[in-house]
Amino acid sequence: MSLVFLRPEWLWGLLALPLLVLWWRRRRQRDDAWRNVVDPHLLPHLLGARSRRGGSGLVALLIGWTLAVAALAGPSWRSGDQPLVQPAAPLVIALDLSGAALANDLPPSRLAQARSKIATLLRERAGGEVGLVVWADDAFTVAPLTSDTANVALYLDALAPGVMPVDGHRPDRAIRHAARLLEQAGFRRGEILLLTGEGSGAAERAAAAVAADGYRVSVLGLGTAAGSAYRKADGGFGRARLDAPAVRAIAGAGGGAYAALQADSGDLRALGVLEPRSASGDVRDATTMLRLDDGYWLLLPLMLLAAFAFRRNALALVLAVACLPAWMSAPAHAQAPAQDPPVLDGSLWRRADQVAHARMQAGADAYRAGDYAAAIAAWRGLPGADAAYNLGNALARAGRYEQAVAAYDEALRREPGMDDARANREAVLQAMQQQPPPSGPQPDPDGDSGEQGKPQPGNESPPDRQDEGQAGDDPGDAPASDAPPAEAPAAPDAQAQEAADEAQRRRMEEALRQADNANGQDDPAEPAISETREEREQREANEAWLRRVPDDPGGLLREKFRLEHLRRQQGGGP
Repeated sequence: MSLVFLRPEWLWGLLALPLLVLWWRRRRQRDDAWRNVVDPHLLPHLLGARSRRGGSGLVALLIGWTLAVAALAGPSWRSGDQPLVQPAAPLVIALDLSGAALANDLPPSRLAQARSKIATLLRERAGGEVGLVVWADDAFTVAPLTSDTANVALYLDALAPGVMPVDGHRPDRAIRHAARLLEQAGFRRGEILLLTGEGSGAAERAAAAVAADGYRVSVLGLGTAAGSAYRKADGGFGRARLDAPAVRAIAGAGGGAYAALQADSGDLRALGVLEPRSASGDVRDATTMLRLDDGYWLLLPLMLLAAFAFRRNALALVLAVACLPAWMSAPAHAQAPAQDPPVLDGSLWRRADQVAHARMQAGADAYRAGDYAAAIAAWRGLPGADAAYNLGNALARAGRYEQAVAAYDEALRREPGMDDARANREAVLQAMQQQPPPSGPQPDPDGDSGEQGKPQPGNESPPDRQDEGQAGDDPGDAPASDAPPAEAPAAPDAQAQEAADEAQRRRMEEALRQADNANGQDDPAEPAISETREEREQREANEAWLRRVPDDPGGLLREKFRLEHLRRQQGGGP
């Protein structure tokens, strides 16, 4: 393979080589001027290391400059396959909305089946812009070409023969209108899918004309050969049947395919509209041979030269660069230790405020998930009144009421004006006063002798209780002495104690919820509406007027098509 430069204009940079030589000589002459006035044993200390480089420094400079210029010029000595990124061909769907669309030879009707088929096409089509046109005596645009197929699907429920200003059957106008839509969008090639059950000679000629312009016309047949009757807009009856030879002739003239409507998506696959071709008409996954830029290979010797330009640790840098490719090519088991590597959460390089923010967020997520133990562990020890307030809420939810009161006190000490902390503290205290005394003997949390189960003087609350699995959350929660625990109460007493604890927990959660609502933290699900008699009557009157508005999803399209039809009738043209 011959050598080719992809960006040869960079080779003009080689003209700077003589300038570099002149610059180096002038620098050497300046150093030589010092040699005439300074003793030889002092020159190395005065001029430094550059005085000892001599001609080797100039050679390294010239080689480095040449390598850099050559790398920028993009040398290429090989080629490779490159996929061609080609846009998918656009598609315009032209749906027949004449009175024959109401025929029920395709139950429940041709229109319902066509809507479902178009929805399937929009959902399963692999790329490409899609537009929607409806037609009867004339053709109108429902949705211009867009890549947002979901936006096109919004109009399907509003499509019915009643939205068309004039009934009729002119597929030739639908074909020409779809071709104009593609041309106005700037596409020289595209697909037109005609949904109808009948054809005409004018439609064949129109399909041949647009096919010559690069627009392929395919037809999806609606109906059956037996056909069925339908009611016309004027009250009369008509009969519609599938004229397969006529619609197949339209597809043949337009260079497309024909398929009759089926229950599955086999008809769409046969038409080739689910896997669109490229806009240029070529295969979408085509490849081509392109020159590869091999200039990056010249960076390796350039990096070695740059390493020697450093005054210190040049050899260490060269060794590191030389060992990097070997390390990258080593197997994974040789690079990693046998044990799992530690998980880095970013705390090593985060600031203290970033670590605190992360812990606050982790605690909030655990609190919302009901994992109060994890929330307590995340919020404990964080600075600030908000952290202490959140810790108090988590402790209260976990049933550790005395610690919750202490956390609220800490929040109020840091921020005396925090009304939420004061209200929740009062709610916890009230719940503690309402807590029933435990039945049976209970061990003293402080390990003191005496009657067990009695509260200490001046403390009307029972001893602090820990939920199962929470005793190790905080070292300060352990008893102060090593006294042996009391014997377990009898089974009925234990069940009664558990029931009392659960009742107390429910009362605690209800008290906190009421406190939060009183503070305006949680919005009530159904806000109370206070209205006068006149306001209620006005509201009911407005609702009655809204109920009188007809549910007509196609009203907007009907009015749009009517105005467009009048403009065309007055000579405005399509």
